[in-house]
Amino acid sequence: MSRFSAVVLFLSFGIVVQLTHGIEVNVMQNGELCLYANLMLNFSVSYQVDETQFQTVTFSLPDDAISDESKCEETSSTLKLKFGDGHFWSVNFTLNENSYQADVITFSYNLNDLNTFPNSASNEILTVTQKPQMSEIDLNTCYFCKSQDVVQAGETTMTLWDVLIQAFITKGTPSQDMTLCAADSSTTTTTTTTATTTTTLATTTNATTTTTTTAPPVTNTTTTTAPPTTNTTTTAPPVTNTTTTTAPPVTNTTTTTAPPVTNTTTTAPPATNTTTTAPPTTTSPTPTLPPPSTGKYNLTTPNNTVCLLASFALRISYTQDGKKEELNLDPSVTKASGLCGESSSELELVSDQMTLTMAFTNDTKKFRLNSLNVTLKTSSGVFADGNANLSLWEAAIGSSYMCNREQNFNITSLLSLHTSNLQVQPFGVKKDSFSTAEECQGDAESFLVPIAVGVALLILIVVVVVAYFIGRRRNMATGYESF
Repeated sequence: MSRFSAVVLFLSFGIVVQLTHGIEVNVMQNGELCLYANLMLNFSVSYQVDETQFQTVTFSLPDDAISDESKCEETSSTLKLKFGDGHFWSVNFTLNENSYQADVITFSYNLNDLNTFPNSASNEILTVTQKPQMSEIDLNTCYFCKSQDVVQAGETTMTLWDVLIQAFITKGTPSQDMTLCAADSSTTTTTTTTATTTTTLATTTNATTTTTTTAPPVTNTTTTTAPPTTNTTTTAPPVTNTTTTTAPPVTNTTTTTAPPVTNTTTTAPPATNTTTTAPPTTTSPTPTLPPPSTGKYNLTTPNNTVCLLASFALRISYTQDGKKEELNLDPSVTKASGLCGESSSELELVSDQMTLTMAFTNDTKKFRLNSLNVTLKTSSGVFADGNANLSLWEAAIGSSYMCNREQNFNITSLLSLHTSNLQVQPFGVKKDSFSTAEECQGDAESFLVPIAVGVALLILIVVVVVAYFIGRRRNMATGYESF
């Protein structure tokens, strides 16, 4: 990406290209602006309407999107926009020394919203994730991309353009320096003369405010609003003609009288071969991680009622640059946040090295872990991966799921989850405590084994006692016959 001043012009055929304002979001922390965003966003979603047919709808991010769950932290920030009946779109940023980047885009949509998804055959809430192209953004600069950026994830296509975002704003003032996306760098010519245009990002005192100039959302159509096209004119350099004249060849003749030839024989000294043995190479073994500690987490409603409970020890295994690594979640430095809903709940755990987002859904009878996204800060950079089509930790609504033994789950080909001492209840929490637990198969079997052993011992004792009395009675009968 290239970096330039906000007062620099973009010229295409001599025309100044200005930013088209879309939805504008100001995220505040302690009364100061900490994250700014201005972007255009369209969605295209394919969904099932019956057993054999699918339908596609296209709609824009509406003007009433709510950003109250956006947040800024020391090393991670989240822009989250909620809209419609249970939909949200978010992008998570992480800080890395002198730059920051967008790690993962998340789009969650409710197929039970028949206004947006007419004739939907499903009432599920689906969540898709994808890693965006916003990387290596210089700290204290805005990320700017006028070109179209198409992000595909699952059955959805997200199209962004006219994107202007700055995370980790210092002292509440957005920067006028920008980091340009690669697409704009390859199609845009900059100049530092002629006219000047300045973009001013105003600071507001509200906790989070959202304004927009986009048109209302269009539903049930297959027309996507196309971003403006930037044309570029390249002037070819002048052509210089050169004439070369070839001079006639010059012939020089030299006559040399050769001296007499003398033959001389020299005996070379004997060769000596020396072999040096390299010292053996010692490979240090990869240190084994200690068992992870068990952490307890909860979410509360605005009236301080607990709505989600979770307790577990957790380890992540991941493969980066062909090397498999492991990382424990440290409860002592982990903060819990998220949301509780009737049909979906989300738990986000953030530590100094790990961001873990769990999405739970229910079908009014049972709940399950539906989506898991992981972002790690590693020695090799940032690792981000996830799966939005899971069905783990299933239990009936009004109960909790519990599994004390170690469980191993392959989330993707590069990501695995290892848990122990696990108990979760994302819905129907009463009196701030776990309800009756539905245990995993391994735990249930661990209780059956001692019961089965005890029953077998009891039967054996009864058999021995009965045999003893039968044998004694026979002995007594034999004694009477001898008399």
